[in-house]
Amino acid sequence: MLNMRTSENILLLGASPNPGRTSYFATRFLSNKGFNLFAIGNRKGRIDNVEVSDTTIPLEHVDTVTMFLNADRQKKYYDYIFSLNPMRIIFNPGTENPELEQMAKDRNIQVFTGCTIALMANGVV
Repeated sequence: MLNMRTSENILLLGASPNPGRTSYFATRFLSNKGFNLFAIGNRKGRIDNVEVSDTTIPLEHVDTVTMFLNADRQKKYYDYIFSLNPMRIIFNPGTENPELEQMAKDRNIQVFTGCTIALMANGVV
């Protein structure tokens, strides 16, 4: 299991190596800001120096999970997300999921709804 606590660890769920996707821009933005990034998407690929896996990644510590999957596609990751014990989950526009949001709140995980880039750039999270 990876343990990279030198700076914040962020998992992007729904990452895409397609330059036309929002997750692509978010990955590049966060990478340029120096965050430790882990990315899972539908297809393997690469976004600059970040490898996108098409399967779950065994991680020891994740501070933030940021969603780029719609609510239906998130369901298969519920157990995985909670196994990571994140401090927060960010639901980007179009990924809102009241069920997962409530499950997270019940576990004392902070929930944010909004654009990851805007939230990070403005110091909200």
